[in-house]
Amino acid sequence: MPRTKKKQTDKNFFTDVFDVARLIPVGRVTSYGAIGQYLGLKSSARMVGWAMHGCPKDVPAHRVVNSKGLLTGKHHFNPPEKMERLLKKEGVKVVNDKIVAFNEVFWNPSTDLELNETKPRKKRPKTG
Repeated sequence: MPRTKKKQTDKNFFTDVFDVARLIPVGRVTSYGAIGQYLGLKSSARMVGWAMHGCPKDVPAHRVVNSKGLLTGKHHFNPPEKMERLLKKEGVKVVNDKIVAFNEVFWNPSTDLELNETKPRKKRPKTG
């Protein structure tokens, strides 16, 4: 009996999101959408955000922001200021919940990752 689409995609997708997020270099940030695009799902920024909400402690969730460099996930940190504090500790400048010089610190897994650094990309079934 085949599993439901949700079970097939969520567990594997979330694990893949965590694997990519663990590769974000110190002092760099990426976006939810960039991770989703790398994993082969162009319109999956919200699903990446959902995965990051429940990520394991060894995943640097503070390095994942929205496509404009805003700390939209900060409310999932306790306290919310922790996200900014962690980024600043790594040398990332933040003003008013926004990454300063976002393009300079942006890390794009689609262009910056070698295939041997993580699992090879898998084609994902279309959902939806």
